Amino acid sequence: MALIQMDIQTIVVGGGPVASLLVLKPRNPEEAPHTAQLPIKIGPVEAMSIGMGINEENHTGRPMTHDLLNSVIDALDGMLDSVVISSVSGTTFFAQLRLMNKEGELKYVDCRPSDAVALAVRTGAPIYAKPEVLDTASYPDFKGVEQEEEEHEMEEFHKFVENLSPDDFGEA
Repeated sequence: MALIQMDIQTIVVGGGPVASLLVLKPRNPEEAPHTAQLPIKIGPVEAMSIGMGINEENHTGRPMTHDLLNSVIDALDGMLDSVVISSVSGTTFFAQLRLMNKEGELKYVDCRPSDAVALAVRTGAPIYAKPEVLDTASYPDFKGVEQEEEEHEMEEFHKFVENLSPDDFGEA
């Protein structure tokens, strides 16, 4: 099965005992094996770095590690083709950078998902997940489930109304 393109749905920056969280969702839900959201526990520094990559106006002007890596890739005449959330074991996720060199060859570099996403938001590279990762570690999009339930209830109500007859109201 093909990779599933993901978008950032939420970034929660935790502190102290509260963990930071990155939640990805399929860009095209119909391509996903099911309606899913992919929660990935990350560090607070990485969460802030992803947020800074998304909101460039909050950038301090001082390059962060992910900016440095992007500069190194550029200096080597390469480019970040995409990132892939490639596997999960328990609560630990794994990712790969798909780098393209100047000859057009793809090179894969293993990394943490938080680093991959932080680099992707700085370069505009797409974020993908393998379907088996979604099968293993995703949770339902509860908004989607709620909407489906409301649609089902409305459909049932319309069937009920369409089948009403004046006899159902009795005499006044």
